Amino acid sequence: MKKIKVRQLDLFYGDIQALKKVDMDIEENSVMALIGPSGCGKSTFIRTLNRMNDLIDCVKITGEVILDNQDIYKDIDPIELRKRVGMVFQKPNPFPMTIFDNIAYGPRIHGIYSKKKLNEIVERSLTAAVLWDEVKDRLNSSALGLSGGQQQRLCIARTLAIEPEVILMDEPTSALDPISTMKIEELIDQLKHKYTIVIVTHNMQQAGRVADYTSFFLNGEIIETGPTEEIFYNPKDKRTEDYITGRFG
Repeated sequence: MKKIKVRQLDLFYGDIQALKKVDMDIEENSVMALIGPSGCGKSTFIRTLNRMNDLIDCVKITGEVILDNQDIYKDIDPIELRKRVGMVFQKPNPFPMTIFDNIAYGPRIHGIYSKKKLNEIVERSLTAAVLWDEVKDRLNSSALGLSGGQQQRLCIARTLAIEPEVILMDEPTSALDPISTMKIEELIDQLKHKYTIVIVTHNMQQAGRVADYTSFFLNGEIIETGPTEEIFYNPKDKRTEDYITGRFG
């Protein structure tokens, strides 16, 4: 089942076209990896899926992004959309507050104040992010005292706390060590059973490990999208093959 359908998506920063006629289907409960050289439009594209580009003054967007048969640019309030489509950034960005309050922040914004309910959400979210056992005895300590890998899992837990349907991840492991990276990849594999995940990565091996589908971007266009195994081992386009094999990028 298609969770997100993108049709003829163009995006301009002023006079500069950053995305060109992008079409993509994203399957529910799957991981879609976006690959391609720096500056090819991957991060710009992922930010169209929860309207984060709206926050930039000079941006103009045409085309459609359909989430469960609703056009996100016409039919859904941006705040409601960002509750349904969560985001995890490249560098861990915990708020300068306690571990508990980092997780409770989103639910409180959406009107949940019951201590009992917040306790349940915090435990459930940290457990889902495979962090609960490491922090359950220091929930009232600053999140800034966690390691980089723990901070990134905290940011994932913070996203899960608002119960999204889709999780966007923009190079979520690029600032992490190999062991922390492995933990995040294992977590992604678990989360896809409940969520639809779109991940930007520069790491070919990572895309091969975690993604069910892969889309190759070049100069703001999608060159090729398909099952990851096909994209890696039997690409239809020579440019995809050249990028995968390291001839450019």
